[in-house]
Formats: sequence, structure tokens, C-alpha cells
Amino acid sequence: MREVLIGTAACLAVIAAPAVAKEAAPAEVMILGTYHMGNPGRDLANMEADDVTRPRRQAEMEALAEALAGWRPTKILVEWERPAPFTVERYRAFGPEDLLTDRNEVVQIGFRLARRLGHGEVYGFDEQGGDGEPDYFPFDRVQGWAAAHGRSAVVDETLSFFRAMVAEEGRALADHSIAEMLLIHNDPARDRMGHARGYYAFLPLGDAEDQVGAELNSYWYMRNAKMFAKAALIAEPGDRLLVLVGSGHRYWLTHFAETTPGFTSVDPRPWLQRAVAEERETAVE
Repeated sequence: MREVLIGTAACLAVIAAPAVAKEAAPAEVMILGTYHMGNPGRDLANMEADDVTRPRRQAEMEALAEALAGWRPTKILVEWERPAPFTVERYRAFGPEDLLTDRNEVVQIGFRLARRLGHGEVYGFDEQGGDGEPDYFPFDRVQGWAAAHGRSAVVDETLSFFRAMVAEEGRALADHSIAEMLLIHNDPARDRMGHARGYYAFLPLGDAEDQVGAELNSYWYMRNAKMFAKAALIAEPGDRLLVLVGSGHRYWLTHFAETTPGFTSVDPRPWLQRAVAEERETAVE
């Protein structure tokens, strides 16, 4: 009987071995949060960014690209919405001269890095509301309900907090390099605070029939879940995805990278710290 059990176990081990050997390598995901360098003004609280086409900032951008290239990302994803297969047509026409005229972080960081690495494509994975789709940030409903029920102070206090934070970061930009600012925007404590003081502050707003705060949080989660699902469609086993996105998305996208089977999260801060060291060596005024 003992010999039978040993033989059975050995057979099972042989059968299981190929399955283990064929297990796909996870895709690594670096969520790199950034501020909006072109000042589109689409957020409730907007930082006023300086001109990244200046020589000093361009030197810092080169140091940032050099540091991030050291991670050897295999695909770069940016916060632009594109249909499947998610490729960004504009990248194919990108040239170095665009870095002196286009302040958008997608061009300055995403396109610059992709070209440095010799990538043939950049991928757009954003998700925006449209015809037949929900409003992923129904703030007007939250604000309207609060006004109608004497709860506007909750909204006002939240907006004041974020506008003060953004103003402080705007002042810091004057004497901080780009990589130093990105270290601030990629701090997990900032991610948690942003959701606790922002999105989750709205959860108590609403009633049993009209839960406007819960809906805002649900739709924000949905947008980020759809964005990560697109990233999963773009990724292949063993890929290293550099995901360039507004830092407000980091909370949920990092969560998905950390917990979704087949993916593993990579902290961008060690690579940003390399960029800071490089910037200090190459900074020009």
C-alpha cells in the first residue's frame, strides 16, 4: 500500500510539473502619477504649472526620462482615450521639436520616453463618459443635493482643502524639480489622504432614496476599473507597463495593480529618486 501511495504521488508530481513550468510571468505595472503640465483646467482644484519647455525644465525632463528608461518598460500607457487596439496615432508623427512647443505631460514624459526606448507605439487607456455611458464624476448632483439639504458646508470644506493643497504644491513648484514634484504626487500617503478627504467625504451626502455621494464614489471606481481593464487588454505576460496618469487616479489603479491576478505593482519612487540625483548633476537655468 505504501508503495502504491508513493507511486501515485510521484505520478501526480510529474503531471503537475508542466503546469507549473507553463505558468505565465506576471505583468509589472508602474503607476506614475503626475500633475497636468499643460494647465487644461478641467479639475475642481487646478495647480498652475510653469512652462516645461524652458531649458531648465527640459534638462529635468531628460533626467527623468533617463531614470525611467532604466526600468526598461516594454509598453507606455497614457491618459488619452483611444479605441482598440488603443494605439495613439499622434505618437507616430512625434518629433523632438514637439518637446519645445507642447507642454502636455503625455508628450513631455510619455512620448519622450517611448522614443528614447525605440517603441513603435504608445497606448491610450483612458475612459470618458459619452453617449449611453454614465457621468463618471457626477459632482453637480452631489453639490445640488447638499445645497437642497443644508449640507453645503461638507462640499465647501472639501473644495477648500484641495484648493489649499494644490496652491501649496503650486508654490513648491518654483523651487522643486519635476522629479521632486512627482515624488510628492506618487506618495501613497497622499493617495490615501486624497480619497479620505475628497471622495469619501462625500459618502454621507444623500439619503435612502438618493445616495448621491455613494454614486459619485461608485462611478469614480468604475472609471478606474475600466481603465485598468483596458491596461489588462494591452498587457502581455512579462510586460513592464509604465502607466502615466493624473495622480488622482493612483489610489485605485495602484490597488488594481497590487491585487489583480497576473499583475504586480512597481513603486515609481526609487526611479524618481534616481532622476532627482541626475537632475542635480545636469540642471541648467
